[in-house]
Amino acid sequence: MTPDPVLSHKCFGGHLTVHDHDSAVTNCTMRFAVYAPPQAETENVPVLWYLSGLTCTWQNVNEKAGIQRYAAEHGIMVVFPDTSPRGDDVADDAAYDLGQGAGFYLTATEEPWARHFRMDRYVVDELPGLIADMFPKADMDRQGITGHSMGGHGALTLHLKHPERYRSVSAFAPIVAPAQVPWGEKAFSTYLGPDRTVWNDYDATKLVARRRTDAHILIDQGGSDQFLAEQLRPELFAEACRHAGQKLTLNMREGYDHSYYFVGTFLAEHFAHHGVTLKG
Repeated sequence: MTPDPVLSHKCFGGHLTVHDHDSAVTNCTMRFAVYAPPQAETENVPVLWYLSGLTCTWQNVNEKAGIQRYAAEHGIMVVFPDTSPRGDDVADDAAYDLGQGAGFYLTATEEPWARHFRMDRYVVDELPGLIADMFPKADMDRQGITGHSMGGHGALTLHLKHPERYRSVSAFAPIVAPAQVPWGEKAFSTYLGPDRTVWNDYDATKLVARRRTDAHILIDQGGSDQFLAEQLRPELFAEACRHAGQKLTLNMREGYDHSYYFVGTFLAEHFAHHGVTLKG
């Protein structure tokens, strides 16, 4: 059955709706949001996936960055999955960077995480079918993907694994080399176990070395981001792209931090970037 919205807001001529459904992939109730621009009332529109970062839900970018304005201007539907499975029966951890709110867009193989933590399969395999059924004007042949921080990691890795699905890609302050930084080392060792060769399947810097795509990747990174030197390391991805011949624009934005003040400042440029491919 198609889930009814648990929330609905009209904004910029379109509608933001929030939905709950029972997921066969994550084995729990999942919540996601969709912004359908006003153009979707009369014509098919491309679909952009927005993957959020650690501790976030569908709410953060919708309430803090004004993303609906740009989606309406460009006539792009935006889908906002959650960042992890959730619920009383779902494994969790007291730390903010592990467990619920920190799914890292991977398929966990270690216990007690393996039953629920399958966020890459949820985003790629299950949720698109639901979107297609619920929103007949969603053109699933024209999809792009973007995200922030942990969600930027997800956007890059899912594009590199599925370039035929996600034709355009961008990221804000992504974790580009999780196998080489504390956030990723903690999450990967917990969810995937000690074998680092397995980790490489979820590391954009490793993936681009063997999976160059025809896309032009856009990354914006704040120069005053408090996580820049230890956790984000964009220079590693830039070097890997240079060696692989991957088209990349990396904008270092002086004075900007990791917050949604930063994301909201450059959202318009990212929608323009996706619009060139998805509507061109």
